[in-house]
Amino acid sequence: MLVRVTMKMLRYAKRFQCIPISGSVRALHKDNRTATPQNFFNYESMKQDFKLEIPEYFNFANDVLDQWTDMEKAGKKHSNPAFWWINGKGKEVKWSFEELGSLSRKLANVLSEACTLQRGDRVILILPRVPEWWLTNVACLRTGTVLIPGTTQLTQKDILYRLQSSKAKCIITNDILAPAIDAIAPKCENLHSKLIVSQNSREGWGNLKEMMKHASDSHTCVKTKHNEMMAIFFTSGTTGSPKMTGHTHSSFGLGLSVNGRFWLDLTPSDVMWNTSDTGWAKSAWSSVFSPWIQGACVFAHYLPRFEPTSIFQTLSKYPITVFCSAPTAYRMLVQNDMTSYKFKSLKHCVSAGEPITNDVTEQWRNKTGLDIYEGYGQTETVLICGNFKGMKIKPGSMGKPSPAFDVKIVDGNGNVLPPGQEGDIGIRVLPNRPFGLFTHYVDNPSKTASTLRGNFYITGDKGYMDEDGYFWFVARSDDIILSSGYRIGPFEVESALNEHPSVAESAVVNSPDPIRGEVVKAFIVLNPDYKSHDQEQLIKEIQEHVKKTTAPYKYPRKVEFIQELPKTISGKTKRNELRKKEWKTI
Repeated sequence: MLVRVTMKMLRYAKRFQCIPISGSVRALHKDNRTATPQNFFNYESMKQDFKLEIPEYFNFANDVLDQWTDMEKAGKKHSNPAFWWINGKGKEVKWSFEELGSLSRKLANVLSEACTLQRGDRVILILPRVPEWWLTNVACLRTGTVLIPGTTQLTQKDILYRLQSSKAKCIITNDILAPAIDAIAPKCENLHSKLIVSQNSREGWGNLKEMMKHASDSHTCVKTKHNEMMAIFFTSGTTGSPKMTGHTHSSFGLGLSVNGRFWLDLTPSDVMWNTSDTGWAKSAWSSVFSPWIQGACVFAHYLPRFEPTSIFQTLSKYPITVFCSAPTAYRMLVQNDMTSYKFKSLKHCVSAGEPITNDVTEQWRNKTGLDIYEGYGQTETVLICGNFKGMKIKPGSMGKPSPAFDVKIVDGNGNVLPPGQEGDIGIRVLPNRPFGLFTHYVDNPSKTASTLRGNFYITGDKGYMDEDGYFWFVARSDDIILSSGYRIGPFEVESALNEHPSVAESAVVNSPDPIRGEVVKAFIVLNPDYKSHDQEQLIKEIQEHVKKTTAPYKYPRKVEFIQELPKTISGKTKRNELRKKEWKTI
């Protein structure tokens, strides 16, 4: 299955549709909710046969999206729209690939003409889930400008840091954040264009909706080299200032074919809904590149707040076939009564962003009949490991390596470790660097260099591989707890804690101890029904539960109940903040 990528990506798009599965195999899986792959036969053949050759020039808008438009016009594509947006209040937007192309060319002309942006100039995009977010993604591809997405949860200080660090020349946002940007704009010498998505005008800003009405839909896509910078993502690290992670036109534009074709298992007849915030790389993964590589429909819900009822109603009402959400979201969903909802079209569920616990996957399966296929990746990468259709799911495992990477567990010297031995999760980058990996941390060569060890890119995560080739997450490298000679990863303890009915959320860190050096401490957010319980008794009950659920030495000798966990802007628990609190008196 050598896939040759040429400048005419029509051939590429065709080859990346589903491989026919033999009738004898399909006969064993008559229920459309079973896990029969649409695009491959089994994991072994997928891993062995996959190869993607990278052309000298590549632009996702021209070489993929416009090719789907041609297939659409020729009647060779499923009738699904390219994009389907709802706001939950009755308003809908549907675009074919042709309409997506026309509108994005209008926006491209706004960027290149009205804003006088040149190829390589940087554009910060801070919008919620509105159609203009997707149009801007495509327009930046067409103009060769570098997209820098940001979440609407950013503060004025956060935005200032991003504008100054990136030297962005243009920012696109809405009414809510415009005042904050006006307050800091004088400190941003490179910023010369401000576009607002609003029904109202604002002094000093161009109104994007009005400008698009008068823009031409005739635009020639820039001919970008595959290794040109396409986007910069500010990482949501738990320590230090966010880093600028650079991705090229091929690293995501082609690299995410692995996600779309194999992990999401999409075809042009699928409707894909990913609930990720628009500020994160996961939206690039599953709300832009992965589905559109496969010609699938991108479904989007404005959804300003995560509301389980809205999720259930949407999955019931619309023909969504593939659903992607974070483990925290699935946890919130399974805590609600789902008996009155029927997800008739849903056939594949995936999760990424953090490890998902066994109790959540079991509850979801019991309530929907569907497994959750966990995937593991980073802002710096495409899918590193995943659970794929057709392979056995081991609860708690991140699955097996994706076809994009040669993944190993390595020691401090970069030597590959045997199965069962804990070490750093690494991706082989020598002698040949894989195409689905970021180029560098922009303006930070020392940090870029620190990710390399021997022949491997080091992810910063600890894990191990079992005898069957499945990978297991242990912890971020700086989260490991050393107590009485034992190495304890917080995830396994947190998983045990989260299975107790009183626990809504938990975070585990090391805490100083005069005898053991350090011990496990759990910070717990209680479910409302347990907040009035006797706390000392509840602590003992929770500790006993953990002793029975995992190895007894891992139980939290210290427990503290708190109202909420400190989190990064992307929702990841800031264990370093809790750890500092524990050790500040030492």
